[in-house]
Amino acid sequence: MYNSDIMQFIDTHCHCDFSAFDSDRDEILQHCRQAGLSVLIVPATQAATWGRLLSICAQHAELYPALGLHPMFTAQHQDDDLDRLAEHIEHHHPLAIGEIGLDFYHKSADRDRQIVLLEHQLILAQEFDLPVIMHVRKAHDQVIALLKKKPPRGGIIHAFNGSLQQAKQYIELGFKLGFGGTLTYPDAHKIHRLAREIAIENIVLETDAPDMSPFEHRGERNSPEYLIESLRALALLRQEDPAIIAAITTRNARDVFNLW
Repeated sequence: MYNSDIMQFIDTHCHCDFSAFDSDRDEILQHCRQAGLSVLIVPATQAATWGRLLSICAQHAELYPALGLHPMFTAQHQDDDLDRLAEHIEHHHPLAIGEIGLDFYHKSADRDRQIVLLEHQLILAQEFDLPVIMHVRKAHDQVIALLKKKPPRGGIIHAFNGSLQQAKQYIELGFKLGFGGTLTYPDAHKIHRLAREIAIENIVLETDAPDMSPFEHRGERNSPEYLIESLRALALLRQEDPAIIAAITTRNARDVFNLW
């Protein structure tokens, strides 16, 4: 069995900059260190919060920033945000560009605006040779087409819930697939099947805290320290040693973000 005292883990998607953690961020990060969680990737959502995110990450050695324009915040994005993003990347050297992507879940979504923003951010990823952290909902085929058109240096498909065929296409494009708290839900049959069938070399772990809480914490604020619960669920689904799952998924994350 794995021993969290000696294993090291990476949360590849955690919004530790959100105000939900303002009252106990230091305590939570201490718990993370004690559990072996040594790196937490913190993706941005909109330009208005980049300064706060960068400041919080600078205060905590475990936190690594990613900068980007989230597709669900198109109404908040300004015309000059893409220029500002390029400037911030050049001056602050984030680990990745993210959280970016397409979200066509709501019929009212401004699809054209989302596509334009994603295309430009993929160009920036190419220019700065950075991986991307992708948010994709009800738009996998469109995202795959754009990634083929403007391929970045790989990255992560956050909270992957597409088909096995789409998973294979992402993997061929150099991407890893993110799995988190949904693994712990007994009725998440599609996610369970994907987690068993996708090769472990293509999987990374994430929490998306403060959202997407594991089953045992449903209705509560999610926390990066709960990453261990997703690890255990993944190991159980695959009938593999948690220590091996931990080592491989951590190595996968280090490969994506060049954390060696």
